[in-house]
Amino acid sequence: MSTDDERDVVPTIETVSFTTSDGVVIEGDLASVDGAIAGAIVCHPHPQYGGNRHNNVVEALFDALPRAGVTSLRFDFRSEFGGGVAEQLDAVAALDTVAGAGSGVPLFAVGYSFGAMVTLALGDERLSGKALVAPPLGVMDLAPGRDMPTLVLTPAHDQFAPPSVAEPIVSTWADATFETIESVDHFVAGRAALVAERVATWITRPGYFHPGWK
Repeated sequence: MSTDDERDVVPTIETVSFTTSDGVVIEGDLASVDGAIAGAIVCHPHPQYGGNRHNNVVEALFDALPRAGVTSLRFDFRSEFGGGVAEQLDAVAALDTVAGAGSGVPLFAVGYSFGAMVTLALGDERLSGKALVAPPLGVMDLAPGRDMPTLVLTPAHDQFAPPSVAEPIVSTWADATFETIESVDHFVAGRAALVAERVATWITRPGYFHPGWK
């Protein structure tokens, strides 16, 4: 694999279920890629405000990541809201599923809005990096997990954590990249595909997460 065209692949998609460490059964969609160079989970926005795995930003990520060579799993958080803490168990179980579908490739967690905060809080040692889209920093009280490469994409007109709020927080993190999504608010209308492609490019860039891949 060496060019974007060569990485534009057609994944095999199946509905899957898996069980968390506290016994909750979670449903999701797994897009498997032959010869994948990475694996990723995609965490959706706040379930109490209609967020689920079919959200438009999640849909865009679930389209872009497999086409870039990343085996990906989007899933619905547990039905009983856990304040972002219990949902971390859902995310870890999702990582287990993606890890089982791959062969030692780097693993990533990607999240949008509430899902970005769940992603941020993960401390799983298997993760090579995290990508956060429109994280409501300063609104939700979820502490970052262990330091690792982190991409933060914040809408220019985000209602919950605009760049003036988010960037000073992100600047205190080790190995974080902060970027502004121009011309949109928290809901990223009209820019979901662009955001998804940016996340896919960050995960698959040669020589950083994938030192043996050219």
